[in-house]
Parts: sequence; structure tokens; C-alpha cells
Amino acid sequence: MTTTSYDLFVTGLKNAHAMENQALSIMKPQAARIESYPEVEAQLNRHIAETEGQITRLEGILDGLGEDRSSLKDMALSLAGTFAAAGHSVAPDEILKNSMANYAFENFEIAAYKSLIALAQASGHEEAIAPLQLNLEEELDMAEWLDGNIEAVTLQFAALKEAGATAKK
Repeated sequence: MTTTSYDLFVTGLKNAHAMENQALSIMKPQAARIESYPEVEAQLNRHIAETEGQITRLEGILDGLGEDRSSLKDMALSLAGTFAAAGHSVAPDEILKNSMANYAFENFEIAAYKSLIALAQASGHEEAIAPLQLNLEEELDMAEWLDGNIEAVTLQFAALKEAGATAKK
């Protein structure tokens, strides 16, 4: 059985849908736990709203193709995201671990959307490019924000620790 660019595109869309659900299961607990980093909390909440929009755009593309979402992938990756978020919550440097993991995850999402855009073109589904490009731009913006703020978050964490304050979250 030959796999076509269309098959790869649909699989990629389902994977991206699950990936964005995983992102929500990571970011929502992080945002709820943040105490000492209001800028990070605000950025996470902004990106949570963007991610919900990304899921809606992915669902629109899948619906337009007459394809279902993969509930099993959604559930599995959401559960994995929940465990990842919980794992960092017990770390004394939770904010740093979350910042690094979020930056890595954003770059994974960027690669996924670049791949999906290429597959949309290869499979002749030009109508999917604009919503995928918007998702990509939002991921690039979040990755840029994380990259530009990791040093400030690290220094704020260090200052809080040196002052004897709870710097964990």
C-alpha cells in the first residue's frame, strides 16, 4: 500500500491536533500555579487562548477534508502533558524547568507546522496553508518571547532564592 502526500498530510493534521491538546494540558496547570512571575503567567494565558484557536483551525481543516480527529492520540498526548506538568511541579526550580521545556516544545510545534505547510502544498490543499501559517506565526511569536525572557526569568528566580523567598513558581 502506497502512502500519498494526502495521507501524510491528514496524519500530520491529526498529530498537530493532539500536539495542541497536549500543549494545553501542559500550559494550563503552569499558568494556574504561577505566583511570582506575572509576565510569564500573562504570556501563558495569551498563548493558551491562541492554542485554543489553533485547535479550532485544525478542526476546520480536518472537517473540510471530511476527516475525523484522533481521539486516542488526543487523549494520550493530553495525558502525557499532564504528567509532564505534574513532574515539574515538585521541582524546586519549577519555573526554570517549565521555561526550558516550553521553549523546546514551541520549537517542536514550529517544525510540525512547517512540515504541515509543505504537505498541504504537496497534496494540493492550498486552502489549508493560511490557517496553518497563522498557527506557525503564533508558535514563532511564543518561542521568540520565551527566548527573549529566559534570562530575565532565571535572574528573577535567582534573586528570589537569594532573598529567601519562594522562587519555585
